[in-house]
Amino acid sequence: MKIAVLPGDGIGPEIVAQAVKVLKALASDGLKVELEEAPIGGAGYDAAGDPLPDATMKLAQDADAVLLGAVGGWQYDSLPRPMRPEQGLLRIRKGMNVFANLRPALLYPELASASTLKPEVVSGLDIMIVRELTGDIYFGQPRGIQVNDKGEREGVNTMRYCESEIRRIAKVGYEIAMKRGKKLCSVDKANVLETTELWREIVTGMNQDYPEVELSHMYVDNAAMQLVRAPKQFDVMITGNIFGDILSDEASMLTGSIGMLPSASLDANNKGLYEPSHGSAPDIAGKDIANPLATILSVAMMLRYTFNSEEGATRIENAVKKVLAQGYRTADIYTDGTRKASCSEMGAAVVAAL
Repeated sequence: MKIAVLPGDGIGPEIVAQAVKVLKALASDGLKVELEEAPIGGAGYDAAGDPLPDATMKLAQDADAVLLGAVGGWQYDSLPRPMRPEQGLLRIRKGMNVFANLRPALLYPELASASTLKPEVVSGLDIMIVRELTGDIYFGQPRGIQVNDKGEREGVNTMRYCESEIRRIAKVGYEIAMKRGKKLCSVDKANVLETTELWREIVTGMNQDYPEVELSHMYVDNAAMQLVRAPKQFDVMITGNIFGDILSDEASMLTGSIGMLPSASLDANNKGLYEPSHGSAPDIAGKDIANPLATILSVAMMLRYTFNSEEGATRIENAVKKVLAQGYRTADIYTDGTRKASCSEMGAAVVAAL
């Protein structure tokens, strides 16, 4: 398995280092893994004057899968927009054509008290959010800041989806729903936005190909409210890029911490870009206190979706469950009576559990 390792910025190198330990532990049991590291984001700019150096993009394209940490840092905020770390992330997603972003929101029983919602509201939570990743307002043209005919500046961004983009992400959503609880909620704003009116029409039409799936529709503002009112009503949610970005971060807090949420971004052949759902957290970078579990669980998703190793994925997930049951907690999920662990200690505990 050829894996490109892109640690990135902030806490990225720290959390990725723990995930690499897990991969190497599995390799010692016979898993054949080839790892190669490259810079991205601010690290890419520092190394090559580009948040996505050509060599990094080539490595990602040649690899079977990509493990990415996080990008961004305050020191890069003054750069021209094309040179900012976040542009490297958007470009690698587009360059790899990883259009389907899978973000599970799973609450481990031991962390029910860490959620900001009442335990009875979130206990047993298990949602999969499927977010379209390479279209929508983040990539639509025209875009930019311009002077209008009244002589004042205005910002322009374009929300757009073509039918084929909607069909391919809807197919992913339906097929994941078939493997889970056979419930699919499509989130849009079809009462206001024609883009999502088309989205709803296509997703509805495809339901005839998946008659076992119970399809529902929800406006995004209501979906945001329902996620904190009664989140367990959802099984699989499917939505566009900007709505998915917001809703998946909201869902992360139901689980106790965004540090617990892995993600997978897949192309049409299940080649994937795997990364935690959180950002680079520059305020705690270098302090060895970040939570590496989202990154470690992203490796589990890598084994499951790209390498078809359900056994390897389950081993990692069971190791994480065991560590949480033993009481290990990083600062973001720590409560009285548990064992506070550093980033590296948490990684070592997962390796020991393996």
